[in-house]
Amino acid sequence: MSAPVRLAEMTTREAADAAARGTIVLIPAGALEQHGPGMALGTDLFRAEAVVERVAANLAGRVVVGPSLPVGVSPHHMAFAGTVTLTTGTFAAVVREYVTSLHTHGWTRFLVVTGHGGNNATLTTVAQDLLVSHPGIQLAWSPLTSLAGDAVAAMDPSAVHGHSGEAETAQMLHIAPHLVHTDRLEPGTTTPDQLDGVSRTARYHAQPALTLPYDRLSPNGVLGDPRRATAEDGAAIVKAMVGRITTFLEDWLAA
Repeated sequence: MSAPVRLAEMTTREAADAAARGTIVLIPAGALEQHGPGMALGTDLFRAEAVVERVAANLAGRVVVGPSLPVGVSPHHMAFAGTVTLTTGTFAAVVREYVTSLHTHGWTRFLVVTGHGGNNATLTTVAQDLLVSHPGIQLAWSPLTSLAGDAVAAMDPSAVHGHSGEAETAQMLHIAPHLVHTDRLEPGTTTPDQLDGVSRTARYHAQPALTLPYDRLSPNGVLGDPRRATAEDGAAIVKAMVGRITTFLEDWLAA
């Protein structure tokens, strides 16, 4: 019987052994937020967990899959039913306490794989703070879809695309097709002229950063046309993401 990879499935002795071997802890992070009329609220977490599982399979015995972060920073989606958000402070505290708890038992390296872009700024802040408060901890984080820009470009997505659009839908068609209601998929904002002036400038031109709620960007919460996505496109995107994260971890393990 092979040793478990998920921390939750380990005994305390197995956990101690894994920490002593210098394994890296992988933490999938997502969100519970709207993904348009055709996809599940947990889309970002499901994608992160699927990628982490595949990475762990590539690096058997050298990484541990830690507890997921199922709810993220999503105030910009609160106009849509079902969305649950944490404040940046709460999300930061949870990440920090996951990491420092495991550091107590000997782990020093952590990679948070986040399927939700709204978590990115907070993860950067936590990593910076840990440099001072816990210099023995190395915390990295990785996005998902942006790692596979070449595979996304090969889909020839809409001029405006992103949340709940071609790439995210393709990934879900590959990893969890039962959670994609293909008969309910509909396009959202697909061209810049559908955005108001400040939204268009904020998205496409260098200027002071402006955070906007998603209902201002798209009435149905979708950027792009998810009807164009295929499972084959999703497989290519997932393969690229898994490969690039695996390469990063191999280099980190060898350092």
